Amino acid sequence: MRILRNQRGFSGTVFLLAILLSLPFLLWSGNRIYKGIMFNKEAGGYLKRAADANIVSLTKPELEIAIAYLEEHKMTKGYTSVLYNTPDEDIGFWYTNLKSSLEELRNLPENATSLEKSNVLMKLRETLLDKTDKGESITVPDGISVFPHNVAYAWWGWLGLLLFLASIVLFFVSLAQ
Repeated sequence: MRILRNQRGFSGTVFLLAILLSLPFLLWSGNRIYKGIMFNKEAGGYLKRAADANIVSLTKPELEIAIAYLEEHKMTKGYTSVLYNTPDEDIGFWYTNLKSSLEELRNLPENATSLEKSNVLMKLRETLLDKTDKGESITVPDGISVFPHNVAYAWWGWLGLLLFLASIVLFFVSLAQ
């Protein structure tokens, strides 16, 4: 510890401890960002492309890729909530809605009129997108990117935040020494 010692005492040790205490929160934040990016890359982006497609032949493969990802990662039932269940966090309802939209696209006859195709695509677009203050966003349950580990991530986040706050206090203590 001689390297960390200065003429005022062990403030370097306290500073190092502050950095170590901030690591769980920083790792949690980075991991949440990574998981969100990966979900958008593997499923969310395809849902957006399915919503944006203006012909059925472009829409079906995009929706199939997204649904295959959800099935592969067992995102077909359950809730993303941690404390209590709310309808907007119901993965089963959301997944069933996506699946029935795909079936409707598959069951659309090749000789369907432009109006029928347009109606199915408009209905799908309404299913896949929500209107927000910032424009449109993909309809997904909050916290889907870390499902089914939402409870573990919640504990990690809260504990990490507490340790991070402690590290801020220690940082200022080390500056005062």
